[in-house]
Amino acid sequence: MKLIAEFAKRVNASTFSFSDEFVLEEGGRYFLLNSPLSRYVQKGFFYAGIYLGKFKDGQFFPSFNLLSMLAKSGARSVTVDKKAAWLFVCSRDIFAKSIVTVHGSAKKGDTVLVLNQLGECLGFGRATLSMGSRAEPNQIAVKNLSDIGDFLRRER
Repeated sequence: MKLIAEFAKRVNASTFSFSDEFVLEEGGRYFLLNSPLSRYVQKGFFYAGIYLGKFKDGQFFPSFNLLSMLAKSGARSVTVDKKAAWLFVCSRDIFAKSIVTVHGSAKKGDTVLVLNQLGECLGFGRATLSMGSRAEPNQIAVKNLSDIGDFLRRER
């Protein structure tokens, strides 16, 4: 649970939290379960409830379910135009000219969620500049760290 809270803090979603009793860890993977489901889960389960992410090699990797929840809770994020959304899903970085809106303040080095214009979370990245500062249109503003296209790229 601490790992999830720390990631939520990284994207400035300080009001985001779960009750510890509904978060289960199995083999470094974290799941959110409701009360009725938690009664049926036994040790050694493979999947139950909503997958929140995994802890591997000393690092927490959030699931896209968790990223979507954080985006809806007001986490630090940028909304990008349609072309940039597609390029981000294809593992590309975000240029300053492609950012439509910034939600919350983001300075260089901050973790930000990337949303399309429908409000869907496409992944997250690291701000390479302060979002309030003037930037050249073709300057990279967000370095891609993880995007939903990863699932498709793994199929090769």
